[in-house]
Amino acid sequence: MALLVISYLAGVLTILSPCILPVLPFVFARAGRPFVSSMLPMLAGMALTFAGVATLAAVGGSWAVHANEYGRYTAIILLAVFGVTLVSPQLATVLTRPVVAFANRLLNSTGGPTSFPTAGGAIILGIATGLLWAPCAGPILGLVLTGAALQGANVQTTLLLLAYSAGAATSLALALLIGGQAFAVMKGSLGAGEWVRRALGIAVLCGVAAIGLGADTGILTRLSSSGTNRIEQALLNAVKPTAAPDMSRDSSMVLAGSSGMASRSDLPVEGKFPSLDGAVEWLNSPPLTNEQLRGKVVLIDFWTYSCINCIRTVPYVRAWSEKYKDQGLVVIGVHAPEFAFEKKIDNVKKAISDFQITYPVAIDNNFKIWRAFRNSYWPAHYFIDAKGQIRYQHFGEGDHDKSEKVIQDLLAEAGSLKAENKAITPDLSGAQAAPDLGNIGSSETYIGYQRASNFASPEAVKSDAPLNYTAAEPGLNEWGLSGNWTIGPEQATLNRSGGAITYRFRARDLHLVLGPSADGKPVRFQVTVDGRAPAESHGSDIDADGNGTVTQTRLYQMVRQAGDVKERTFEVRFLDPGVEAFAFTFG
Repeated sequence: MALLVISYLAGVLTILSPCILPVLPFVFARAGRPFVSSMLPMLAGMALTFAGVATLAAVGGSWAVHANEYGRYTAIILLAVFGVTLVSPQLATVLTRPVVAFANRLLNSTGGPTSFPTAGGAIILGIATGLLWAPCAGPILGLVLTGAALQGANVQTTLLLLAYSAGAATSLALALLIGGQAFAVMKGSLGAGEWVRRALGIAVLCGVAAIGLGADTGILTRLSSSGTNRIEQALLNAVKPTAAPDMSRDSSMVLAGSSGMASRSDLPVEGKFPSLDGAVEWLNSPPLTNEQLRGKVVLIDFWTYSCINCIRTVPYVRAWSEKYKDQGLVVIGVHAPEFAFEKKIDNVKKAISDFQITYPVAIDNNFKIWRAFRNSYWPAHYFIDAKGQIRYQHFGEGDHDKSEKVIQDLLAEAGSLKAENKAITPDLSGAQAAPDLGNIGSSETYIGYQRASNFASPEAVKSDAPLNYTAAEPGLNEWGLSGNWTIGPEQATLNRSGGAITYRFRARDLHLVLGPSADGKPVRFQVTVDGRAPAESHGSDIDADGNGTVTQTRLYQMVRQAGDVKERTFEVRFLDPGVEAFAFTFG
């Protein structure tokens, strides 16, 4: 109930944010008309459409984003037509005649009023405006969608979105009522109703042009909205979110922390050390409590073992633990899984052994520690001083020197730092090597139908059922299957040997998260790049001829381009059945 109230209040605040400005011309275009028959249907259309589009984003990942983009294009066209009809009543009569006729037939069949052109047009306008309004959700949408990312769309998700949109519609309705009185006075005193109508039409067309050119997200987002954002964020901070992670792990490749660096002892206090209760098991250590850690400098590292960003960060975290453990630093890895296979503790134990992790790891399969920290990222680092206070946060990979400097500052505060040494530089190889950020033109791509995108095979995805897929010629960042596969919510499973996966990519490195057959039998595979053996461009998990074997469920490095990075076509063909394919990542 508290989140519903907060969602509503955050929606009310939307009208104070610059991102709502492109919508206002369309709203005020209804000013001066009857509220119940004209204004209310438009606001209802806006609210319902916003909630619907945002719910789709929570349900389907990338395919819903594309649907939203198409809806945005449709909205621009509808609003442009609406603006033109305001400028030219004659053209309005011609353009709206089919819509009016169809609408009247609908109303007559339901016994509704015959004044559909007013209410129906308002609803259509509201739907179009709602599509344009959906990206302007602010922090509350981020909160709800991260929750939906783990749990999927549910009734609570939709109710929160409806509460937010109802709040925004309330503030817009108040502005519209006031604006309606102002416009009524203007029309009555000046007798220039037709000119007002045309001016509103021009305003609508200007708004459409601004949106079409990206000014709504370009110029307006550069305006200061920090005031309303701070209010919304304060409201969100008043409750503990039920959110789970942003599932696009490559998008968390953030290279800056959440607060600026300061000199020693000047790091701000950003909160108290949340409880570590809730782990289903602890590895490399008995369970640790906040009381046991008082007097120590603590680094909490949220990670999951198949995440490429986490894999590239682990060597630094491991090196910090080894370098500073005798000076009072305690590193705790909190393993919060993304895929179901990452909930299997034996899999995590194997990963910890492979990564040579010796510091304590809490298995957070139920995301209790995650929620206690209000975390949203993989990897995420929280730096806690000897008094049990969070002093710094860093999300994503990178900025390792700055993070180590924070460790040194907090140890110095505690009086246990022996000497400030140069930052560590681990010897990195394989998937742990730093990414080639300047040449990454491809992003993480999921294969399970819950979040799949850019599927290029001619057959439509058939959920949870075997189907023979045929190879395609994918465009950049598209992929396809060949052979008999069953596509599940998280992964695709090969039913018969000889099946393949193809991906057209641009990046130095290509990784694929794979698992063996359900009975644990290894699966042999062979990789080609542009139809040939990868040779010197082979990844660390295959040889120069492209041969490799899936022996456990983890991330496999398939390609590391030698020389200039170019757009390539990758194909992996499996010589045995049963393999499970989860996601592509790049570096």
